[in-house]
Amino acid sequence: MSLTIENILLVGSILLFISIIVGKTSYKFGVPTLLLFLAIGMLAGSEGIGGIRFDNPKNAQLIGVISLNFILFSGGLDTHWSSIKPILKEGILLSTLGVLLTALTLGGFVFYVTDFTIYESMLLGSIVSSTDAAAVFSILRSKSLALKKNIRPTLELESGSNDPMAYALTIAFLTLVINQDQSLVSIVPMFLKQMVVGAAAGFGFGFASKHIINRINLGFEGLYPVLVISLMFITFSATDFVGGNGFLAIYICAVYLGNQDIIQKKTILKMYDGLAWLMQIVLFLTLGLLVFPSQIVPYIGVGMLISLFLIIVARPVAVFISLVFFKMKLRRRFYISWVGLRGAVPIVFATYPLLAGIEKADMIFSIVFFISVTSVLIQGTSLGVVAKWLRVGIPEQAKKITPIDELLLDLPKSALQEFTISPEFSPINKRIVDLHFPAEAFIVMIKRGNQYIRPGGSTVIKANDVLMVLADNPADYEKVEECLFHPKYAKTS
Repeated sequence: MSLTIENILLVGSILLFISIIVGKTSYKFGVPTLLLFLAIGMLAGSEGIGGIRFDNPKNAQLIGVISLNFILFSGGLDTHWSSIKPILKEGILLSTLGVLLTALTLGGFVFYVTDFTIYESMLLGSIVSSTDAAAVFSILRSKSLALKKNIRPTLELESGSNDPMAYALTIAFLTLVINQDQSLVSIVPMFLKQMVVGAAAGFGFGFASKHIINRINLGFEGLYPVLVISLMFITFSATDFVGGNGFLAIYICAVYLGNQDIIQKKTILKMYDGLAWLMQIVLFLTLGLLVFPSQIVPYIGVGMLISLFLIIVARPVAVFISLVFFKMKLRRRFYISWVGLRGAVPIVFATYPLLAGIEKADMIFSIVFFISVTSVLIQGTSLGVVAKWLRVGIPEQAKKITPIDELLLDLPKSALQEFTISPEFSPINKRIVDLHFPAEAFIVMIKRGNQYIRPGGSTVIKANDVLMVLADNPADYEKVEECLFHPKYAKTS
């Protein structure tokens, strides 16, 4: 069956519906939902029961890049600065040096066990060198794994920020495979430009996006998430246009925005959480459709050998060397090594050699696909067991709730207080978003005369307004009072 304009919506919606229903029950059997999404795509493909023929790497790459934009941006928005600050150095080293060491170690092994050239081997190593944000975010959060110390934020920061490094290495070694006459030194300027421009653009667009969101009065709550989507794509495409790393830029931009006071932040976070799941499903379904199982079978042997080397040797070597200067118990290093999940990102990166038309592109794609599947199947299904075995898990009831969790889950507070904004001493005519209101408290309603107003970030505080505030304890209300009645807001006569 070929996809046409007439049936693409029907087929797509049916596949999406099946994926959601199957994914809902998958964890009862210990199978990661992302693997099931991939399997459904393969079953619907030309060699499966669905008979849908999809053999277009270009379209698959386009869908992959768009999906990764949403997945990385959502992960960045959910990254709370207070959580990653203690492990920022570890996370950055894992996402840069760790990725490089993984690529080089695995590339050397591939060169030894296959007939690949050294650059082709390094290209394969680079493609699978990063942990997959979609797989890590999905599996850790779906399983609700509660981990000791800062293991979880370390893993999420690494997986959310290491794709740009893997992408830069993939493009660099692909360039060397295509242009055999170039030297390794010749790609260094391109690599540095990708990373430096990408990082600078991420901070620049993040700062600009905050002011655009807070200064444009759209009037409708639902338009703010749409505005953020447009800013996300502008950040990615503009950075890529000037030679920077677009994936790095959107992640940094999202982390910056997620830790700022922006209008309709709760609405934006909830929308991106849903869109990230949608894009994960679409991405895995698309890649499943792209795969021809008959082409993978001949490479199962070498694929399993490379996959096991990646899991048992390359990943642990990269982690232990990257974290050698940090105080961390051995079992925590082993657990971080084990959560080296590969998912859809390597498969998306594997479409670049296909489109470039290099000689061993099909073999690289098949091996990468096999590595991703075995990684999610072996490591993804055993995260909880390994956490218990290494004693790095904590009881679920002891799991901490972050400010992002509170914002998304609408967690109830234990007490309600009213604050009257008097004309003599108040932040009159200021928007709520400009007050830097404490994250531990919520303004649930504003009484203005005989009216009750549902507050938003753009709501302007007026004289004699009564703010109804929910918080947990007296210390939180002290922060509220300091925010509302700080001397800098005092009116002078």
